[in-house]
Amino acid sequence: MAEPQQEKRGARRFALRVPVSVNRNTTDSNVQNEAAQLRDVSARGICFYLDSAIEQGAHIGFTLTLPPEVTLTESIRVQCQGRVVRVEDGAPDGKVGVAAVIEAYEFLPEA
Repeated sequence: MAEPQQEKRGARRFALRVPVSVNRNTTDSNVQNEAAQLRDVSARGICFYLDSAIEQGAHIGFTLTLPPEVTLTESIRVQCQGRVVRVEDGAPDGKVGVAAVIEAYEFLPEA
């Protein structure tokens, strides 16, 4: 019998189903914005579902609103920069599962 795999995550993950806006460079001067559905987020990474494929290693930007159950105060919009570390086909509704590490973030002012 195989031993259970040890958890490698160093930060608590929050399973959320909120929209996230993903920005990716398609060429040097062209930035493509795409709506995605968040699966979960932690202080170090994010996992979401996209309608189209993306390459592992790609640099992306993404913006999401963290709800009060995560922030323990009010909702906070966060703009992040990151890098795709895993891509999984076969997600719900034919979407692509994407895991990315968060390399930088900035809290945005209230809209």
